[in-house]
Amino acid sequence: MSAIAEPAVVEATLSFCVDTGVKPVSQTFGPGSTVHNYQGNYEEKIVPIVDARPSNSSLSIDREGFHLVRHETAMRDFYDEEEVRSVYYRELDALVKRETGCTRTIVFDHTRRSGDEDTRENLKIRGPVRMVHNDYTDRSGPQRLRDLVPDEAEALLKHRLQVIQVWRAIRGPILRDPLAMCDAQSMSPQDFIAAERRFPDRVGEIYHIAHNPRQRWMYFPHMTREEAIVFKCYDSDKSVARFTAHGAFDDPTSAPDAPPRESMEARILAIFAP
Repeated sequence: MSAIAEPAVVEATLSFCVDTGVKPVSQTFGPGSTVHNYQGNYEEKIVPIVDARPSNSSLSIDREGFHLVRHETAMRDFYDEEEVRSVYYRELDALVKRETGCTRTIVFDHTRRSGDEDTRENLKIRGPVRMVHNDYTDRSGPQRLRDLVPDEAEALLKHRLQVIQVWRAIRGPILRDPLAMCDAQSMSPQDFIAAERRFPDRVGEIYHIAHNPRQRWMYFPHMTREEAIVFKCYDSDKSVARFTAHGAFDDPTSAPDAPPRESMEARILAIFAP
């Protein structure tokens, strides 16, 4: 009887926040919101990151906080803004309803990213985010609903609310700068450090992440354009996984001539009101 192979593990560097008691600040500005800086204390740690593909069938967004799905798309060009909003947003609505069981979605945001400096400059898009973080907090998750549908928000907030992120390759496979995800079961409340998130037109709040040796980090190598990671950024239900720490990393197994990563993340409100 053959032994069951252990999943592959890479040792890679992630960037963490150090809690000093002073609230960190994350700021985005400039053309296409391409300039990003941080105010706070940060440290780099080498951590094991496990290939999650062999265990993906057992992963759940309500337990670990994320999983990989097959998601074929009718999109021809993810750089075509009109096509993204008319075609991809409809696909995201169906995907999130299927994955969460919610009754309504609001697809409210998407961000393209490239690992190539010239592409970022020419298209005014952002690069991979290497500092591990979670996009919303206990305060800013509900506030996003209030911002988007102020007249309905208080009634909708009487029911379950999630902020879901869908992350995918938008051209070739992801062969550099993949996304590391932390199993929500391995995180402690003190790992989450609330940080001010400044945009040109508003101020929000995200979680920066402190290092904890208990954290279990995972990734999906060589993601294709027909795959997507679905993960939680917020859940009002406190009995399940509520947040998913994540961030890009330099994969030591990437070939020196591997093409730069091109990806898109979209954020969706999942509403459970009847």
